[in-house]
Amino acid sequence: MWLFIAFLAIPLIEITLFIQIGGAIGLGWTLATVVLTAILGTILVRNQGALALGQVKSSFNDMRDPTEPLAHGAMILFSGALLLTPGFFTDAIGFLLLVPAFRSWAFAAIRSRIDVQTFDARAQPGGPNRTRDPRGDVIEGDYVEVQPEPKGNQKPSGWTDH
Repeated sequence: MWLFIAFLAIPLIEITLFIQIGGAIGLGWTLATVVLTAILGTILVRNQGALALGQVKSSFNDMRDPTEPLAHGAMILFSGALLLTPGFFTDAIGFLLLVPAFRSWAFAAIRSRIDVQTFDARAQPGGPNRTRDPRGDVIEGDYVEVQPEPKGNQKPSGWTDH
């Protein structure tokens, strides 16, 4: 139901804003503003996205919970889509999502509604209480050395042109 309301309300808000702002500043300035916000938004999204990608990589390298950097990256991606969509309302929301403090607030609000049971970046096969051998994984076994056939007896496999 909320999605239906959003698909109905957002275009109505955009049309209203286009009429009001276009009447106040004129058609040329309205169109120039829409194009300039798309260009500026693209530049900002690229810079913010690169920072978010660095934070995601850092969290994986440091074995930290990557949830927040991934959420920031998703919000930056969504803001890029909003900024490329012509309109003043979508541009306002898109620029708002590029503000790190707002993204942190939005993440905290969303996270409070989601219940994560467990997260362990260092989970081991065999369960969380598995003890590791200090020498690493040791696999014992027997081996038999196999001598390759002489090259003169081999025929082409048919997989290559040779």
